[in-house]
Amino acid sequence: MIDFELSDDQRALQRLSREFTEREITPVAAALDRTGEFPLAVLQKAYEAGLLHVSVPERYGGGGLSAVDELIVREENAAGCTGITTAMGASALAVRPLLLAASEELKRAYLGQLCDEFGLASYALTEPAAGSDVAGIGTTAARHGDEYVLNGAKRWITGARYARWMVVFAYTDPAAHRDGISAFVVPAGTPGLSISRTEDMMGQRASNTAEVLLQDVRVPASNIVGGEGLGFKLAMATFNYTRPGVAVAAVGLARSALDHALGYARERMAFGQPIASFEAVQMMLADMAIDIAAARHLAMHAAWLNDRGQPSARESASAKAFAGDMCMRAATNAVQIFGGAGYSRDAPVEKLMRDAKIFQIYEGTSEIQRLTIARELLGRSG
Repeated sequence: MIDFELSDDQRALQRLSREFTEREITPVAAALDRTGEFPLAVLQKAYEAGLLHVSVPERYGGGGLSAVDELIVREENAAGCTGITTAMGASALAVRPLLLAASEELKRAYLGQLCDEFGLASYALTEPAAGSDVAGIGTTAARHGDEYVLNGAKRWITGARYARWMVVFAYTDPAAHRDGISAFVVPAGTPGLSISRTEDMMGQRASNTAEVLLQDVRVPASNIVGGEGLGFKLAMATFNYTRPGVAVAAVGLARSALDHALGYARERMAFGQPIASFEAVQMMLADMAIDIAAARHLAMHAAWLNDRGQPSARESASAKAFAGDMCMRAATNAVQIFGGAGYSRDAPVEKLMRDAKIFQIYEGTSEIQRLTIARELLGRSG
């Protein structure tokens, strides 16, 4: 049976998330975009409202929501500000490798840290010379007795300065190429772990994207996630879970762009009539509505597969690729409908256009998503 109807509980969750966004996110979005300040107070309130660690199972203190339920929350938050929503979602990215492969002891220790009281975590994979090419990372982890010693640098790490711990990917066996990558939980404050700088971003400026340095960072051998050589597979499996969330955040942004464009098109007069009466504008509005609906369905389908434990690599990549390109197109069209006014920092759509671009880049570029889809179609795993 196929059912596109939200349950009563899901409608209540949607309403809670929308009300939280209207009350806590939307009013501060423009100011935090200007300053680049991390929305710590907003995240604290999200934690208190039960909207922060929603993907963590209840037995570890989290919300225990399904993947589909998580997308309902994410879309509503993103309609208010995708920078703040990215900051909220960073911990979900860090949590997933632990849920997939960590020992029970590691799960209870570090997931509990996030849920027993307010806390955040980060996912440290990307490096200055290795973004979508995960196997191109240079960070190493050498075994010394009961410890691993990590050395390297990570870049574009969301929320790193505020994280209680981060999942760090490093080579334990460089000769094995991607099968030599492992993942480790590294607590904040570990000697040798430092944040060298915070990026001055074009968009999503509230997300606190930072560079992380690891210089002889020692962690217990028990902090390895799953075992040596599982890092690449863990990273790919994590993205299968998190890319639908990125896709639905793009939907939230596009939805906001459409709302602003509709409002402006109804009010803006040209040649004696509202510009909404012109077919050229109507076509743009219609295309935005079509794209938003299509992207939402792609994201929800991928999340639905994840909830059922079914393969989702192709569907997650499809959702992320389509939604990333779609929201950039929607934001650009919203600016076009606003005309010269849309190019001003005073217009809400100017921020949306800057925020939209990163959806085509992070968690694998749109081009990488298409390679993933093609390999799935051709039956290739590598």
